[in-house]
Amino acid sequence: MHYLSDGFKAAFTILLSGQEETFNAIFTTLKVSTFSILLTLAAGIPLGFILGYYSFPGKHACRAISDTLMAIPTVVVGLLIYAFISRSGPFGGLGLLFTLRGVAIGQFFLGLPVVVSLTASATEQMEDSTRLTLMTLGASPGQLAASSLWEGRYAVVAAAMTAYSRIISEVGVSMMIGGNIKWRTRTITTAIALETGKGQFAEGIALGIVLLSIAFIVNGAVSVARKRAAS
Repeated sequence: MHYLSDGFKAAFTILLSGQEETFNAIFTTLKVSTFSILLTLAAGIPLGFILGYYSFPGKHACRAISDTLMAIPTVVVGLLIYAFISRSGPFGGLGLLFTLRGVAIGQFFLGLPVVVSLTASATEQMEDSTRLTLMTLGASPGQLAASSLWEGRYAVVAAAMTAYSRIISEVGVSMMIGGNIKWRTRTITTAIALETGKGQFAEGIALGIVLLSIAFIVNGAVSVARKRAAS
């Protein structure tokens, strides 16, 4: 018990003292995860609306693939992205390996199925009367999409927060693609794994407290959004 209590005391000391190395990992995590979720939402929301609103050949297969990929292990995503952007891969010349841009790409593919599937579900749950009203009023495709998404905005926000929670807490992509390079690509999750392995338990706890705090905030936002979507 003394081991744990001493670890937590040292962890709070690290956070309150503003240790540069620890906060660099925190800021790096926030920077790359924010960029990743913005890319994910820009692509995932329109794709999710199309998947949920329109009928087309292969729709059920696309939905099944998207739903399945929601649970894909992060190390598998990291392995696939690594194969494409490594020096011997088709995109090796872009210099994405061991960079934050490469990590963002991996996180994008990790969060995309979550946003697509949950946005599609939100669109499918929209009442038929709302759709008919919009069509009767002569809404353009863009207006139809915007109005539909606005009606299901709380569910879309929940989708975004769920995807962000998955992105910010992953370790496989960040470790394999980013390389856990100090001051450059080290994130909260990779730093926790490294410091704990080195026996630096206090720093691991400090970063864990930060990650847990972010997770509570995100999950709280998801809970509020879901309650409003259901009301």
